[in-house]
Amino acid sequence: MQYIVEVLPSLLNGAKITLEVFIWTIIGSVPLGLVVGLAMMTNLKIIKYILNFYVWLMRGTPLLLQLIFVFYGLPLVGITLERFDAALFAFILNYAAYFAEIFRGGLQSIDKGQYESAKVLRLTYWQTIRKIVAPQVFKIVLPSIGNEVINLVKDSSLVYVIGLGDLLRAGNVATSRDVTLVPLLMVAVIYLLMTAILTYGLKRLEKYYSYWK
Repeated sequence: MQYIVEVLPSLLNGAKITLEVFIWTIIGSVPLGLVVGLAMMTNLKIIKYILNFYVWLMRGTPLLLQLIFVFYGLPLVGITLERFDAALFAFILNYAAYFAEIFRGGLQSIDKGQYESAKVLRLTYWQTIRKIVAPQVFKIVLPSIGNEVINLVKDSSLVYVIGLGDLLRAGNVATSRDVTLVPLLMVAVIYLLMTAILTYGLKRLEKYYSYWK
């Protein structure tokens, strides 16, 4: 117990970095994914081709590769980012692509008759999206978004590869220094606690919107 108390502060400092990556990725990727998802439904072919290529590229290559490319590859062409900024840039672009597909699927599941009814009521396109479509889409996509959110907590450990002092890095440093698996077990417990809290919150959110059938 004394050793756990000694090593816990460094692990919590690492967990702080993990949470910062998680929170800022959610803040950046969800709105971007929504915009991309809406834009993918446009009739302008050039925009659809560009966005489909972006989604295909982000979903078809590993996040780890994208992270390495942003931090180590972009400096070769004169673009240098700080470690944290590089991590956010890669994570936001990657997760926005997944959220875009989720939102696109949700938007396409809405019956076209509802859009026609909105026109009859003389609602603008954005009023239709905000007042009629968005509430339904949100309920439809919530489980899928929840899965991505849980995955993001675990994927955040990938920032270790570019030297960010996240939770996993703190655990690895303590394990190598003290030659014991206790820090890694503590890392696992902290990850489990974070995912448990998020899972509980997402289930409550789904239950709150379950009245909408």
